[in-house]
Amino acid sequence: MDWGTVSTEDLIDALKEVDWSSPPRPLHEFFSKFTVPRSSNKWNSRLKCNLYYYRTNYFLMILFILGLGFLRRPLAIVAAVSTALTIAFLNDSFAGTFSEKVTRFVRQISPHLAAKMRPPPMPVLRGRPSSKRAIYICGRPRWQFVIMSSAVSFTLWFVSCGLLILLWALAVGLLATIMHASFRTPNLKARLNTFREEFRAVWRNYSEL
Repeated sequence: MDWGTVSTEDLIDALKEVDWSSPPRPLHEFFSKFTVPRSSNKWNSRLKCNLYYYRTNYFLMILFILGLGFLRRPLAIVAAVSTALTIAFLNDSFAGTFSEKVTRFVRQISPHLAAKMRPPPMPVLRGRPSSKRAIYICGRPRWQFVIMSSAVSFTLWFVSCGLLILLWALAVGLLATIMHASFRTPNLKARLNTFREEFRAVWRNYSEL
């Protein structure tokens, strides 16, 4: 796959749909080999490939940097976790897994309440389920959870007076992510993983027909 032809919008859509439950890559692989890209096209392709392949590592690295910045502000740590949860809700796989686990837990306590948490049936167009389905969390549209979690996060940041630390920590985390993704040489495993993800996407689209 030529990552240079992948637009930023396509990369964001892929990160929203891909499964984030996979464990992070090993540290010896994450810090294995670094080289300077030979051209802007090579840098563009390498950046997108590494952002997709090491997505879990970058997410954990940013959380670690945020944790270091909030060691003396416990409430800010809660705000950081709430913010991370808000971002995670934007991923289709995480939203579906979260809703399923919460519904399963509630079913053990109140089956009647769990029945109300089921998502509505998918719309049917011309006898087939629509491929563009809305994402629901615990029977509610995802955007409601995102707005509610965002409001809680903003309130916690305001109360903890950690907005400035948050901006500095995010800047350091994003800078470290871009630097690593720019100079980490994509290995054969990253390319094979890309081909595997492409096959899964094609197979998923074929199965929906």
